[in-house]
This record gives sequence, C-alpha cells and structure tokens, in this order.
Amino acid sequence: MNEILRAEEVHKAYHIGKRAVEVLHGVSLSVQRGETLSVMGASGSGKSTLLHVLGGLDKPDAGDIFFEQTSLVSMKPSKRAAFRANRCGFIFQSYHLLPELDVLQNVVLPSMAGVGRKDAKERARHLLDRVGLSGRMDHRPMELSGGEQQRVALARALMNEPDLILADEPTGNLDSHTGGNVLHNLFDLAQSEQLTVIMVTHNEEVARLCQRELILKDGKLEE
Repeated sequence: MNEILRAEEVHKAYHIGKRAVEVLHGVSLSVQRGETLSVMGASGSGKSTLLHVLGGLDKPDAGDIFFEQTSLVSMKPSKRAAFRANRCGFIFQSYHLLPELDVLQNVVLPSMAGVGRKDAKERARHLLDRVGLSGRMDHRPMELSGGEQQRVALARALMNEPDLILADEPTGNLDSHTGGNVLHNLFDLAQSEQLTVIMVTHNEEVARLCQRELILKDGKLEE
C-alpha cells in the first residue's frame, strides 16, 4: 500500500459569540490506499469536523491536508470542488437524497457535477444492483426504508468512481440488522472497487469492522 491521504497538525476552531471552541487540536494522520479506517469519539468530539476537513468541505485554521501529495488547503476553490466531485465520495447519516428525484436520478446526479460520462445511467444501474436495489430504481426516497435510502446514498457516493469514501455515522439512523447490511455493502464495494474508506462512528462494533481504529479525544487522534 502507499499513502493516499495525510493530515499534518490540523487545527480547527468554531467561534460562538466571543468564545472560540477548538475542536481539532493538532490532528495528524496518514492513510494508506485501500485501507479501511474508523475514527471513534464521543458526541461533540469533532469527528464530523475532521471528515469535513479531510474531504475539502472545510478548511483548517492551521495545518494542511495532502491528497496524493497535493495540498487541499492550497488548492483553488474550483480545484477543491473538482476533487470532491471526482476523487472523494461522501456518505452522511441523514442520506441527503433529493425527494423530487427517483432513486436512479439521485444516483446519476454526481455525474453532472463530476467528469461527466456517457454511461452514467448504466453505471448507476450497476451500483444499485450491487446494493440490492435494482427493483427500486423508479421509486422516490420517501417510498424507501431508511436502510434502502442509505444504500442509495452509498451507490451515489460511488457514482464517479472515487478513490476515497468518507462516511459520517453511516448507520447512525439504522437498527443494528439494517446497519449491518449497509456496512456489508460498503465494505464489499470498497474491496471490489479498491476504495479507501474513513468512517467516523460512536459504535465500537462498527469501528471494529475496519482494518484500523483510531479514537478522537481532546482534539487529537489516538490509536
């Protein structure tokens, strides 16, 4: 394996009125290509903030993030947007599917912001078949269960064939059985598509499914 992502002494604080709350306090991290990594921590420990910084959704106050040796912090906003569209897929706890679109359209959507591909619908159908939803493509999100919606979100995250998946409590809204099915789909696809996965969770059983586990405590990562 070789390094795909590196964080160097990352700091991030939020300002509430006149008070600054430092969430990340010198976080450093090296992630190898193809690795599955979990980050555990209590609510409010900064897990989601860390993912947002690693994925270029937010910029750190200090420190840097390198993807394949290229600094995300130094990138122009347009380049960072292209990175998020084409190289990094996000999975959120709340699915974030568009209710006015059907399942197939939701999965195809990232291709419009990414590199663009003539086979977008074919790729989307393939991914939906892989997550067991080939019979639900013309349904709207509100017609699906929570587990089905999260599997749609997983397929959508893989639409542009990213190298990196960032998953923020992907089973947080699901019961253990349904969440287990979603995780099975995630790790199965990660292996077949040679993905690197960083997943934040408060669930120790979920964390153990990854090859490596870290804990975010007092703004720093611990083994």
